[in-house]
Amino acid sequence: MNSEKLLVVVVGPTAVGKTNFSLSLGDKLGAEIVSADSRLLYKGMDIGTAKPTQHEMCRVKHYMIDVTTPDKSWSLAQYKRSACHYIDDIHNRGKIAMLVGGTGQYVRSIIEGWNIPPLPKDNSLRHELEAMLDEYGGVYLHDKLRGLDEESAKSIDFRNTRRVIRALEVCISTGRKFSEMRSKTKPNYRILIVGLMMARVELYKIIDDRIERMLKNGWVNEVQNLLDRGYSWIMPSMTALGYPEIGHYISGEISLSETRLRIGRNSRRLVRRQSSWFSINNPDIMWLDINSTDERTLLSQVYTGIERLR
Repeated sequence: MNSEKLLVVVVGPTAVGKTNFSLSLGDKLGAEIVSADSRLLYKGMDIGTAKPTQHEMCRVKHYMIDVTTPDKSWSLAQYKRSACHYIDDIHNRGKIAMLVGGTGQYVRSIIEGWNIPPLPKDNSLRHELEAMLDEYGGVYLHDKLRGLDEESAKSIDFRNTRRVIRALEVCISTGRKFSEMRSKTKPNYRILIVGLMMARVELYKIIDDRIERMLKNGWVNEVQNLLDRGYSWIMPSMTALGYPEIGHYISGEISLSETRLRIGRNSRRLVRRQSSWFSINNPDIMWLDINSTDERTLLSQVYTGIERLR
């Protein structure tokens, strides 16, 4: 196999099985993995993000996991710069790189070679937008973004207030749409994109079972520990799926049963958003139904796809 500058990308909705599949594929290819999941950047957020275990990260070398603390913000530009550094380092050592995750912007910024626009710091505008957030809430800011740049509003979750504010800053400061400002430079990689899928009804059952397992494994204690260490809900990391919902439970606002329901409902919304980033009809993606056959056959299909790359 010609491994020169080969980047195998594994995408798919939350809970579909990307971690287990990528570990098996990494074993087969002798590859190393660069995470493309915004939630995995943060230390101390392990259970609720389904972070790979230490054993799994030793089995196949991983990068872009536990790189910062929950009080720090990571921009898309920071992520792309660091991820490309690791991909290039893997290639320079003659190995295959894998990009694995469900954060659509992260993945597309790499495989499409986004040139992310710099923006001069404007503290007064930032403070104005943050004041709006405090007074009116995230939905208000998201609606404001929709009025300026509908495409960006579609791709950014209203709960991710840091990204909403960033997009608004660009739109207001430049008078241009954030979604239209990125030029692209084709990356110098041979890319195979593998998409994992399964029937929605099956995926939703897996999501519900995983939520229950995470709660039994100490997710509530994990959130409480983060709060005890001084991390607050205004931090971007703490908007990760499930963490605000558990925060409402800890504060006594909702029951544990309601917490499960809300996390499940928001997980299904996440699945629908992720599908907008990677369409089932995209001919550039090798879609694999993870329940259609055994893993060995699926891995062989990926291997064949790699062999066909020129």
